[in-house]
Amino acid sequence: MSRVQRIFLFTLFSTAFITVHGQIRKDSVAIRQLLEKESATWRSGDIKGHADCWHIQPYSRILVSNRDTTFDVPPGIMMNPPVNMMGHGGFSVNSNYKMSISGKNAWVSHNEESTSADGKKVYSYEFRILEKIKGNWKLVGQSIHTYKPKIISN
Repeated sequence: MSRVQRIFLFTLFSTAFITVHGQIRKDSVAIRQLLEKESATWRSGDIKGHADCWHIQPYSRILVSNRDTTFDVPPGIMMNPPVNMMGHGGFSVNSNYKMSISGKNAWVSHNEESTSADGKKVYSYEFRILEKIKGNWKLVGQSIHTYKPKIISN
């Protein structure tokens, strides 16, 4: 292989790597923004804004578990929740994001610390499944597992 061919291949692969890496970074930022929006709109009672975060598919599934039971939540609730199910105020903080983005599909795991309007905290591990629909990331499924944090004493 000639020197010119090696330089050409190096330039081609470098450009492809930079382009792919840049797109993944852009997608990861968009996904984090979507997840933050989804959490905030649920707490504020913004039904339209919350529904905009979702794209229900025939294979969509939402599982929520705590120490006692697991709930298989009908996905349509994300688009049209019953009155008084959302909008109770409070806020949440997501952390420890881990993502896999492959083309128009992604999965994300993260921790969430939710604080209700009266100050009660709930901790969860969350697993989210997303698809890029018409250029925008949308949730298509999720699994939420609440837990009690370990208290470390000296």
